[in-house]
Amino acid sequence: MTGTIERLSGLLREKKVSCRELTQAYLDGIARDNSVLNAYVRTTKEQALETAETVDRKIAAGELLSPLEGIPMTIKDNISTRGIETTCCSKILQGYTPIYDATVWQTLKQQNAVLLGKTNMDEFAMGSSCETSCHGGAVNPFGTGYVAGGSSGGGASAVAGNLAVYALGSDTGGSIRQPAGFCGLVGLKPTYGTVSRFGLIAYASSLDQIGPICKSVSDAALVYDAISGRDPMDSTSVGQKEPVAPQLAKRPENLTIGVVKEYFQGVDAQVEEALQSAIRTYEKMGARIVDLSVPSVSYALPVYYILACAEASSNLGRYDGIRYGYRAAHYGSVHEMICKTRSEGFGPEVQRRILLGSYVLSAGYYDAYYKKAQNLRGAVIKGFNEAFARCDVILAPTVPMTAFPKGFAVQDQVQTYQTDVCTVPVNIAGIPALSMPCGYDQKSLPIGMQLIANRFEETKLLQTAYWFEQEMAGEIYRKTEWGCRQYA
Repeated sequence: MTGTIERLSGLLREKKVSCRELTQAYLDGIARDNSVLNAYVRTTKEQALETAETVDRKIAAGELLSPLEGIPMTIKDNISTRGIETTCCSKILQGYTPIYDATVWQTLKQQNAVLLGKTNMDEFAMGSSCETSCHGGAVNPFGTGYVAGGSSGGGASAVAGNLAVYALGSDTGGSIRQPAGFCGLVGLKPTYGTVSRFGLIAYASSLDQIGPICKSVSDAALVYDAISGRDPMDSTSVGQKEPVAPQLAKRPENLTIGVVKEYFQGVDAQVEEALQSAIRTYEKMGARIVDLSVPSVSYALPVYYILACAEASSNLGRYDGIRYGYRAAHYGSVHEMICKTRSEGFGPEVQRRILLGSYVLSAGYYDAYYKKAQNLRGAVIKGFNEAFARCDVILAPTVPMTAFPKGFAVQDQVQTYQTDVCTVPVNIAGIPALSMPCGYDQKSLPIGMQLIANRFEETKLLQTAYWFEQEMAGEIYRKTEWGCRQYA
């Protein structure tokens, strides 16, 4: 039993399948295939079936269902779930069970969303392959020799492998869009502040944003509408401008799409070919294409790694073995216990980023690195503002390549950081962006196309994506018949 939110919700309402049957089908899929995909780090079978029974009673009583009610889904392991272990896939949070729900999960739980479990991720969301997880990396359903992407790799692997209908992930520098691009899915990074971060275990607080990973643009709109909104528990929360789903099918008028040349530097030839084909498709459909230059985009990658690591060094200072999580077994003093706990509990990538962050914030280097990066952040924001004065939406690659082989990130860490080059500018500017499939390479791996809009322009962004999806559905999605298990 597979499909989109809209299709499965329709089957529930029409009583063609019970919510318990639907939930059990996904649980059976997890039991059968998770040993291959490694998408889930823990499942919540009893809770899922209990919620399914509640939904079935509502259906039997003739009550109306909300769009996400009864739909089996999953949540990234850095989003707090009361009573369910939440570790950010790090040894240092081993055994930590939150006593409260993140706002996004509290909202979905009130709508009787069926939680199947928590999904794999790069440790503390630091990585581009999901391989820094203490559980080992999730793999790509389009080829088990390839990564699912990071850091929300487990969610993308689960949705693409039909082990969940949709997933909630977090995006600090591309962690929703990159795995969505690698796995042929739609991943939405909303405007900073439209979705509450309360209960999201922080990596870099000024960059983190929760969003959905789905099989279609309409599904992404439904989930976004459900989880967005003003939250007094998050001081940066502002809520959404307007609901998107009711307006999704409305064709954007006089649409102008900007193509920024800096985004196409160093892009793989097959990826560029697919994107040029998408540009021609939009032009054929009536969109106006304008070539743009935003030089500040070239600064985004170093700016991101300075700011993100600086914030991470501060946010991760709380993990000391005293209050919760892992604690070193042998030590002679409190100081030694904290040092051993952090050395043993954090993986190499997290340690590397904490050290880098501490360095750029230290006396003598603050002005040279951190302050300069903050100034350049302003230049990136200004560059996007100038671009959106000339266009409605920017079209760019999600990643300069398709999914890379397992182990590549360990062998070439600097090159792996480069895979974020197209996604990090969006987080620096706090604007919304979406990845969606636009073709396949010669290895039959999906190619991701990124669409970027101005702040609070999620409606325009999703309308533009939906327009392309409807036009290309027969061609782009021909290899993604949800239900085929290419990894089996």
